[in-house]
This record gives sequence, structure tokens and C-alpha cells, in this order.
Amino acid sequence: MNPADILKYGHSFFLNSVAVVPIEHVNDPGACGRWSVKDLAAHLTSYEWVLVDILENLIKPGPTPTLDAYRASHEAFNDEQVDQRATLNLEQALAEYHEAYARVQTLVPRLPAAHWRTNGLLAWYGAEYDLEDFIVYTYYGHKREHGGQIQVFRDRFG
Repeated sequence: MNPADILKYGHSFFLNSVAVVPIEHVNDPGACGRWSVKDLAAHLTSYEWVLVDILENLIKPGPTPTLDAYRASHEAFNDEQVDQRATLNLEQALAEYHEAYARVQTLVPRLPAAHWRTNGLLAWYGAEYDLEDFIVYTYYGHKREHGGQIQVFRDRFG
């Protein structure tokens, strides 16, 4: 498996899903529960920053504030992160998303190859999982899930 490719495919699916929503509906609630398409962009942006923390920490240990918040409480993390970006419009939310994704892309090739398939490397995620598993489930799968929700939401508008 190529983690950079898996990340790229999830990224493009999500962006392609967002691109087909009429701009006048990107702030309407209901794309995923009470969240709008813009909120989903903010939500996935926060996950990109989690991955930045993880990769940077694996390359050179240091503080991981976004990861720490994520690990403390997923539900609170999701709501707090979306609320922190509430004043952004879709363009601004996507700009931050792109910024975080670009940072991830610079970090992926710097990680030693052995790290990707080391079970338990992210002990908090589970001893039986490796970093590739985490990428597939938490990033690719997550973006496919929300991208699909956005496509269903878009279908409401013809």
C-alpha cells in the first residue's frame, strides 16, 4: 500500500464531492446531522491537523496539541474544532484544509518505511493496527464517508 496515494484518493474524493454542491447550499445544515458542507470541511481540516501532529511526532517527538485534544474526547473534539471554524466561509475552510493536507504530504515521505507497517506504533489506536491501517480507516474511509454524505445532500437540490 502507498500511504501517499491513499491520502491523495481520499482527498480528491472529498474535494470532488464538495465541488458539486451549489454554493448557495454549502452552509445549509443537514449534510451530516446538523453540520453543513462547510462544517464538514472544517471537521476534516481538524483531522488533517491531527495527522500533522502524529507524523511530526513520529519524525521528531514534540508537542501534539491537536492530537491530544482528539484523544481526550472524540465527540468534544469534533464539535470544538467545527465551532472554532464557525466564522469561516467555505473557501476559507477549504484553504485551511489544503494547508494542513499539504503539510501532511511533506511529512509522509520523511517517515521511515518501517513505521508504516509496525503494529502498535500508535499504541492508543490499538496494538493490532499499523499506521497504514490508521490512514485507511481514519483518513481514506472518513473522507469517503463524508464525501458520500455530501453527494446525497447535493442530490436534494437536483
